[in-house]
Amino acid sequence: MLIGEVARRSGVSARMLRHYESLGLLRPSGRTGSGYREYSGEDIRRIFHIESLRSLGLSLREIGRALDDPGFTPSALVDDLIRQTRERIAAETDLLTRLRRIDAAEPAGWEDVLQVVAVLQALGSKSPAARQRAALSAGDEVPVEALVEAVLRETEPNVAGALRWALARSGADGTALLAKGLDSPVPAVRERAVRSLAELAGDEPTAHLRDALAHPDVVVRGHAALALGTRGVADAIPVLIDMIVDGRNDTDAADALSALASDTPTADRIADGLVNRLGTGSGAGAAQRLPEVGGPAGHSTHGTTEAPARVRLTQSLADIPGDTASRALIELSQDADRAVAVTATYLLRLRDTH
Repeated sequence: MLIGEVARRSGVSARMLRHYESLGLLRPSGRTGSGYREYSGEDIRRIFHIESLRSLGLSLREIGRALDDPGFTPSALVDDLIRQTRERIAAETDLLTRLRRIDAAEPAGWEDVLQVVAVLQALGSKSPAARQRAALSAGDEVPVEALVEAVLRETEPNVAGALRWALARSGADGTALLAKGLDSPVPAVRERAVRSLAELAGDEPTAHLRDALAHPDVVVRGHAALALGTRGVADAIPVLIDMIVDGRNDTDAADALSALASDTPTADRIADGLVNRLGTGSGAGAAQRLPEVGGPAGHSTHGTTEAPARVRLTQSLADIPGDTASRALIELSQDADRAVAVTATYLLRLRDTH
């Protein structure tokens, strides 16, 4: 078969076939009487082998080795091709993301395009100082997706704070994107997402924070509860009490409970929650008292609440107004645990002086 016919049937141009021949990849089996190249069936199979390997991304030199070296093993080469392909896909994906963000900024001219590119590059800089400057100077030209991505990947606390501030100041709605970060398999990303949501005002961030109260990650639950406490959302009370029992940001949790106790029903609800975890039957929630275990008659300790946690719960009653908290402290001043009793007695004296 002559070169023109081979080119038509294989889809490989005559010029490329000659190039393969010049590299030694392909050698026509014969010549016609007029000196034209003549390809055998075996030659044509080799052409298809070459094209198949090219489709995998092999260089022509690698193809020559693969076809001519009897001892050639493809595994290492294929692994390398996988790595190169992944790197290429990542680079192309990054470029596509950058182009979409530039398009989202709706630049009016090339100066605007260059400004967006400069900010995006600065947000991705290896220098924390450069990232922080970019966050503090970010304006409307920075797409919200870029800010959210930067917030979720930032590891430097000061830079992360600047990025959260920039996101809140931008006025753009990145709430849904941040909420997706709560489902990240990386704990640090989940924490950054919930802390960023906590700094956004409005009903939608608050709704996501309410949902986060049931999140399986205790850190996410805790940050959501603290944020909701400052917003006056009483749904956060059980999680805040859990934080006090567990000793996780317990001081902040107690402050949040104090802020929530702005009306009598909520104050009583908080006091009852603290009392129930302590194990005492004082207060308006006496009908829901837990079984008494340990301690003298009239005083009880919760069988699963350890002593340090009971002290923290007692301390948390300090700034909860109302009779429910006062009656609980009176009973706790006679508690079998001396640390609890001393703490309750001290708090009662403070309440008497106010």
